[in-house]
Amino acid sequence: MLRYMKVLVALGIGLASMLDDAQGASTKPNPVMAIDIALEPDATMIQRAEAVNARLLKVFPKGFSLGATHHPHISILQRYVHTSDLDKVYAAVDRILANEKASGWKLKATKYYYIPWKSIGLAGIVVEPTDDLLRLQQELIDAVAPFTTKTGSAAAFVTTPAEPGINKPTIDYVAAFVPKATGKNFNPHVTVGVAPQDDLKTMLAEPFDAFTFSPSEASVYQLGNFGTARKKLKTWELQP
Repeated sequence: MLRYMKVLVALGIGLASMLDDAQGASTKPNPVMAIDIALEPDATMIQRAEAVNARLLKVFPKGFSLGATHHPHISILQRYVHTSDLDKVYAAVDRILANEKASGWKLKATKYYYIPWKSIGLAGIVVEPTDDLLRLQQELIDAVAPFTTKTGSAAAFVTTPAEPGINKPTIDYVAAFVPKATGKNFNPHVTVGVAPQDDLKTMLAEPFDAFTFSPSEASVYQLGNFGTARKKLKTWELQP
């Protein structure tokens, strides 16, 4: 299921109609919100991610473009939280970030990868896990824990007229993010696009010029269908 969900995260609107279990989200205010606490990379990573994204769009125009609704980012933590506690969540994240000199971290991008799904695949740039990233993740898990709830409904997510439903795998994935995508299971990466597997195999066979970059900001997003970071709720400039 995890591999399936990672593919669906990037395919968004185009796959919504393919799932029979899509659920319509309520337009009424919901007491629970699905959020993503993420690190946003500096220009070095953004430029590389956008260049790969443009390459993939040439061979697969139905893919997604990095930009307003698909920000290059590294997901650190996804959780269901009580909407009434959002300010407390922000305050908790703020306290953690104040003690982390994250903009000075040197993260290393090591390779491309992709997750196959039928004839296509979801591609990303793998980021080497570090003690700093793992520590930050655990600190955020602990800090946000008092404001979380085990699960939520489709109404916890962002929907649009073009994408009105939230499928059950999305709902379940956020509920299981801790522990299935944390700690020893954490796979930091920046998703860069979708393309046919033959094209991705060609790309992966090419030499990868490893590079270092740093986080520049941290953000809290409200999630959309397939785990997309759809609505930016709060942003912090990281301390050097």
